[in-house]
Amino acid sequence: MTSIVVPDKAVPRGKFPHAKRSGDFIFVSGTSSRRPDNSYAGATTDGDGTLHLDIREQTRAVIDNIAEILAATGASLEHLVDITTFLVDMDDFDGYNEVYGEYFDYQGPARTTVAVRQLPHPHLLIEIKAIAHKPE
Repeated sequence: MTSIVVPDKAVPRGKFPHAKRSGDFIFVSGTSSRRPDNSYAGATTDGDGTLHLDIREQTRAVIDNIAEILAATGASLEHLVDITTFLVDMDDFDGYNEVYGEYFDYQGPARTTVAVRQLPHPHLLIEIKAIAHKPE
């Protein structure tokens, strides 16, 4: 088994790798829209200090982050076989699903989406964990 921590990605907020390869399978840890500078894609503050969270932008950033983590292992989104998505608010399901459809179709990975009370940072609306299959 090989642990993968990708140098140019946000450092995990605990002692765990971005991904773990076990044989032909790659397990991607829960991934958010957090950037290497610890800011969050899809979280902006306007001139009067009001926070705006955008599920579409966060979803796109999460999937792009997963793609970059997979690339570090020699795999790509095409190798995904399973995705589990955690949404803080199921009212965001349609926006999430819209962006998800830009990346995957019926030939894509199996998918489960669940609602959670909260994620590790209040700016997060979504987190995704994934499993890929890529022969060594």
